[in-house]
Amino acid sequence: MSKIYTSISQLVGHTPLLELVNFESNNDLKAKILGKLESFNPSGSVKDRAALSMLEGAEASGELKPGQTVIETTSGNTGIALAAFCAAKKHPLIIFMEPGCTPERIQIMKAYGADVRGINDIPHAAEIIKEFGFAPVKLMESVANYAKEQGYYYVAQLFNENNPIAHYKTTGPELVEDTDGKIDIAVMLAGTAGTLAGVGTYLKDHVDGVKIVAVQPTPDSLSYVPDAPATIDGVVIVEKEDGVTHPFIVRRNFKYDEMINVSGVDAYETAREVAKSDGVFLGASAAAALTAAKQLALRSENEGKNIVVIFPDDGMKYLSTNMYK
Repeated sequence: MSKIYTSISQLVGHTPLLELVNFESNNDLKAKILGKLESFNPSGSVKDRAALSMLEGAEASGELKPGQTVIETTSGNTGIALAAFCAAKKHPLIIFMEPGCTPERIQIMKAYGADVRGINDIPHAAEIIKEFGFAPVKLMESVANYAKEQGYYYVAQLFNENNPIAHYKTTGPELVEDTDGKIDIAVMLAGTAGTLAGVGTYLKDHVDGVKIVAVQPTPDSLSYVPDAPATIDGVVIVEKEDGVTHPFIVRRNFKYDEMINVSGVDAYETAREVAKSDGVFLGASAAAALTAAKQLALRSENEGKNIVVIFPDDGMKYLSTNMYK
């Protein structure tokens, strides 16, 4: 029986789970590494899930009306996802780009018809940055005020509960279904931490004894660090030296079991390795997650275990970086 879809919103989720058998063999790993290939979503990343959930949640509540302009700040993949779904749903979209985004992402957003602006185009951004430095929450407050003045709908992914809910309702259940619930460890990075909080909470609720491992870039690997040799963009340091943790983790009272720090240099090396070993073309954060999973798989206590890794996107948006040069 034929199946014809009428919107890309119907194509989100049910992404494949792939065991990296050659990577395991080449590195003498005794645990299985199962990669969730989120690049199979229609706009190419895990952010399709959250973007669609946030838009449809706002439509259902009446906050987002037909034809209303949508506005958001982003470092890339959320912007691409919003651009794709806003095009399909006929919403004009304005994106304020955060620092460190690859040019490929900007080109893709513009191709979908989004109005792409820089972070300095946020009203009062110059004064905020001068007084507080790059302070995302302060900048978001200014965007929220601007959206209210203009009558736009502000997505506010960092504080939007439909972000982690998307992963609690879709990504988590898919992982349990595809593994028959046999998940020992789940590995994820955090941008908004929607994936980490949503998937992590679902797995804790439904898989006995599962261990959630968060991954964060080393400070010299952040995308806005000048002259960094290798960056992991679109993600944040979740555990800061001052003890501050990510808003979603705090608000949802979700606790991961371990944190692993990964450098951009190591992530890039892993990305190049797995492309050649298994034909899997990863983005920077996906490669960082795999780097952490490899460390876990090398531990004797994890022999025979299933390690699930979220691969947020593929390498196509990173061709301008040093990762694949």
